[in-house]
Amino acid sequence: MNVIITGASGFVGQNLTEYLKQKDNQVISLSLRNKDWKSSFPVNADAIIHLAGKAHDTSNTSEDQEYYQINRDLTIELFNEFLNSEIKQFFYFSSVKAAADRVDHILTEETEAIPYTPYGKSKKEAEEYILNQPLPANKKVYVIRPCMIHGPGNKGNLNLLYKIVKKGIPWPLTAFENKRSFLSIDNLNFLVDQMLNKEDLASGIYNFADDDAVSTNELIKTINYAVGKKARLWNLSKK
Repeated sequence: MNVIITGASGFVGQNLTEYLKQKDNQVISLSLRNKDWKSSFPVNADAIIHLAGKAHDTSNTSEDQEYYQINRDLTIELFNEFLNSEIKQFFYFSSVKAAADRVDHILTEETEAIPYTPYGKSKKEAEEYILNQPLPANKKVYVIRPCMIHGPGNKGNLNLLYKIVKKGIPWPLTAFENKRSFLSIDNLNFLVDQMLNKEDLASGIYNFADDDAVSTNELIKTINYAVGKKARLWNLSKK
């Protein structure tokens, strides 16, 4: 199978590219940074996996319009190229934040999406455009909403927590037994490969997560075990 991947140089892109190649797929990297990317748009492909986008900026220094230009407008352009091509499958990697920027319950495909940040809104508006376009009978569209992805080489928030724990800094919030979903890069790779090869899979929104939710306390204990340290957990009162 010939698979186009945008954002192939990122954490997910690098891992997914290698995995699909091991499964005897031909992977074609498409950079959307080049304004003339349409002139080199590969037409002899079976699927597009759109990973490229502007990630959530935790420092809040990005302009709101950047999110809409990259996550919404560029996605719409790419999707229109897909519609006008012979390519059969389109995977849009959105985000769990397109459904809810703050999660207080279990999310499903039926959850009403109410994002409030520019990042979440831009992802949601791209989803709406994709899912509202008339789709030829021979094409399929999959909107993927992954939660926090973990694995070797990840430089996100989970990596920051790893660095804090490795320094031996105590965790003072043991009294708060919160749980959240994570997604291993290995499970992500497996799921995408299965979807690529499952002919009767319906178009729609798919939430990706590992089977079990993990509390921050459990996560810190696991990281400490991995680095050979004793977990320093402080049970401060919630009051």
